[in-house]
Amino acid sequence: MSEIVLLDTSVLLNVLDIPGFNETREAVIAEFEQLIDREAHLFIPMAAVFETGNHIAQLTDGRLRRHCAERFVSAIQAAIDDQAPWKPMRMPDVELVRTWLNDFPEAAMRGHGMGDLSIRKEWQTQCEQFSMSRVRVWSLDQDLAGLDRSPDWRRAR
Repeated sequence: MSEIVLLDTSVLLNVLDIPGFNETREAVIAEFEQLIDREAHLFIPMAAVFETGNHIAQLTDGRLRRHCAERFVSAIQAAIDDQAPWKPMRMPDVELVRTWLNDFPEAAMRGHGMGDLSIRKEWQTQCEQFSMSRVRVWSLDQDLAGLDRSPDWRRAR
């Protein structure tokens, strides 16, 4: 079975070993290695890229901030250059963002920020495009971690 996994900020921060955000690094790395062994298709939503960069920029130790920023750039650049086990998701165009904005007031009422909303929307898109694959958001945050859709085997008949 094919598996598509969208990595949330909480996971990316652990993989990149960002101090203060890496409390579950050992477990995250173990699962990350299992996903690679299973040849899962790993994607980083743009919201996770931006949010991870924001967390790094807020580190108080300047030398540590620089080191983490350089490691972050290398990891994302490797993904862009197809040299990493994950791929960045496409940058949303203006019309796509417009549709997300239409849904934002209701999402905000449920306590979901724009970043989480965009990840939910990317997950929904992947579910629609790949109905025969498991599609999930890998997150340490309970809200996004619940986004896990098994293949629709009924469509295969």
